[in-house]
Amino acid sequence: MKRTVLRIATLTLILALCAASALAEPLSGGWQNVPCEAAELPEDAQAAFDKALDGLVGAQYTPVTLLSTQVVAGMNYCILCQITPVVPDAVPTWALVYIYADLQGNAEITNVYDLYIDRHSTPAD
Repeated sequence: MKRTVLRIATLTLILALCAASALAEPLSGGWQNVPCEAAELPEDAQAAFDKALDGLVGAQYTPVTLLSTQVVAGMNYCILCQITPVVPDAVPTWALVYIYADLQGNAEITNVYDLYIDRHSTPAD
């Protein structure tokens, strides 16, 4: 039961971020939601994503959509990704990947929050 509630809460959060993007006004230093209709990352977010994951081994990170950005001394990006470990019969997972891109063109992953979504469970879980 707890897992089902957690899955519903996670999906609700993702949908709320997408829906709120139309109403969001930028705050100085605050996160700004990005409209979710784009299938590809904007050029700057894609460049930061590629730079941050350059040389990363063990898993394939596939960006799904850019959820939000934050202007700092550079830019923070929150990207929904599908992650597939590089092993036989790997099961893909989902995560929110946070990337920081500085003003000199460097980028790094600052956080990865796994999203636990089990599509094969029943409401009794």
